[in-house]
Amino acid sequence: MVITEEKILSNIDKVQKIINPNSKKQIVQLEEDTYFKDLVESIKMYLVEYPKKKNFPVSVYKAAYGLVEYATNQFEENTKQIEELIRQREKNISLAAQLKSVLNVVENKEKDWKDKIKEISDDYPEDIIDTLSLIGRCRSDSSDNYKDAIKLINARISNLETNLHIEIDMERIEDRSKALSYIGIEVAESLKSIPAPIDMLEEEKQETDVTVDTEYMNDTRIDVKPSLWERIKQSKVGRAISYLFKIRIKVDLSNTITDGSEKR
Repeated sequence: MVITEEKILSNIDKVQKIINPNSKKQIVQLEEDTYFKDLVESIKMYLVEYPKKKNFPVSVYKAAYGLVEYATNQFEENTKQIEELIRQREKNISLAAQLKSVLNVVENKEKDWKDKIKEISDDYPEDIIDTLSLIGRCRSDSSDNYKDAIKLINARISNLETNLHIEIDMERIEDRSKALSYIGIEVAESLKSIPAPIDMLEEEKQETDVTVDTEYMNDTRIDVKPSLWERIKQSKVGRAISYLFKIRIKVDLSNTITDGSEKR
């Protein structure tokens, strides 16, 4: 079946809508999202198999180019979000340790327990501070109020330590980043075989002298063609992901960094 110019433009538009962070249809898991991968594959094959590259439809080139640019920008935004989530996770773990320490002081009715609560009053919501004060004032550790208060504080400590909501957000962003990298590898690589429209070349030269394709592929292209995720891991983009997801994605960077890429 011959794919028309209108059909491929429609597919490019569908992909761009899917990776839009405000889209209702989100990438759940790249490996299992055959609809998304089929759309990207159709774009790639159109670019690769188009018979006369010099006569390639300008509208399709610009749309595909715009898709790569959009994916690149979204990946950068994802990186910023992940960096912020990591900082928040580290802060939460620190808050959990601090709260655990103060709880121990309050439970043991140490002389300065009131001062310890006051010192952390700006770090926690009012209900936590009030609960710590209640524990300190309780004369019996067998009362229901005391037990409920201890249970509440321990639950908050556990929540801060596990960071469940942050882990969920990180997984969601990770899947989006995989999809964005997939576009960068599959579409931007295919675009390289097609001459850029003259008006785009002139515009790019005036602005930066470097096209978004070239910048993106300098970051993602490697000589060999292993599996998709292996390609991502071996790229600069992959190394960025492995840094940002340092707990979930364990990559031996010594196997992926070459002498040339070590220089900055």
